[in-house]
Amino acid sequence: MSGQQFVEPICVRVNDAARMIGIGRTKLYELIASGEIETLKIGRATRVTTASLHAFARRYSQSEIGEARMG
Repeated sequence: MSGQQFVEPICVRVNDAARMIGIGRTKLYELIASGEIETLKIGRATRVTTASLHAFARRYSQSEIGEARMG
């Protein structure tokens, strides 16, 4: 074995973040502007935190479950 393990990145580029949650860049920027997704500015580069992507997915799936129970 090589001993190398996969390490999840702490932040990713906007294009990668959009692909990770299956939305377009425009929608991702809307979510960033609304505060639903967190970003970091590193110089001029914008990076999206993977923790905020996971948290968004959890909130979204929980709201979907709640709507299914109500409807």
